[in-house]
Amino acid sequence: MSGVNFDELFQQLSQIKVGVIGDVMLDTYMWGHVERISPEAPVPIVTLDQKEYRIGGAANVALNIVSLGASVSMLSVVGDDEEGKLLGKLLQEKNIRTDFLLSSSKRITTNKTRIISRNQQMMRLDNEITHDLWYEDENRLILALQTFIAQEKPDVLIFEDYNKGVLTELIIQKAIDLCRHHGIVTTVDPKRKNFFSYKGVDVFKPNLKEVKEGLNLLIEDVNEETLKAIHTKLAEKLQHHTSFITLSEKGVFYNNETIAGIIPTHIRNIADVSGAGDTVIAVASLVFAATKNVHLMAEMANIAGGLVCEEVGTAAINKERLLQECKLLLN
Repeated sequence: MSGVNFDELFQQLSQIKVGVIGDVMLDTYMWGHVERISPEAPVPIVTLDQKEYRIGGAANVALNIVSLGASVSMLSVVGDDEEGKLLGKLLQEKNIRTDFLLSSSKRITTNKTRIISRNQQMMRLDNEITHDLWYEDENRLILALQTFIAQEKPDVLIFEDYNKGVLTELIIQKAIDLCRHHGIVTTVDPKRKNFFSYKGVDVFKPNLKEVKEGLNLLIEDVNEETLKAIHTKLAEKLQHHTSFITLSEKGVFYNNETIAGIIPTHIRNIADVSGAGDTVIAVASLVFAATKNVHLMAEMANIAGGLVCEEVGTAAINKERLLQECKLLLN
């Protein structure tokens, strides 16, 4: 992979315009301490010490895009509620554009509340609606996407699916058609429900578990041959350009019409894997949009995924660190 001027490439990445469409969430963290058991039921009483709100779901992908210096707009539907307003404010504070973030009285904003004591999660409360968007909201989001494309002329649209109902089949198909018509790169982080709805995308990025579930495969031995066979099966259903499959501790696999390969992970002190997939799709999308080089895309996204696993909690990639690691490991 020698010969890449990473300073120049990172400068290029910051010029890329991105849209992220999918399920946004509010992550609420409540830290407390336990001193006694409740007299009402055999449960610990958590005395609250601190409360923090963070952006989650598809918004974490957008946060990674911003961390790499590129501009990003969030396209989604949240509830017409306090959580939705708070989420909008948090996005704006992080320089994520919210012009195309819609609110609906028919939805509630997904809020995942984690109660933590002594660095251990005691409980998680999920407040959400997961059925598909209603017809009116579906059409509003398609209209918002058309406006976004006309106004912003983005280079890439990232589909970030968490099965919460924002990415309906109609929205997925319309969005891919619009992007193809306007020459916009499409990348997808899929989930089980809409797995085969993303026909004709440029980069399809499931993890190995999702692929096995989606194709109903029982594969024990994961090697380049079995993965190439998986790409062929996916391509039959999706007619997509590139498969980019994350293999957790084994690294990543990429495959398109001309090249394929496994890139092993670089040894790291893994602290927390949450949010690594968000970082991988963000970096892969930017690099592919800038270079169309799938090998370089896979190499850099693999490094980025490993770096964020060294942080506790969902963390966005550090641009300077990624730049140094790319220079160190890829030149």
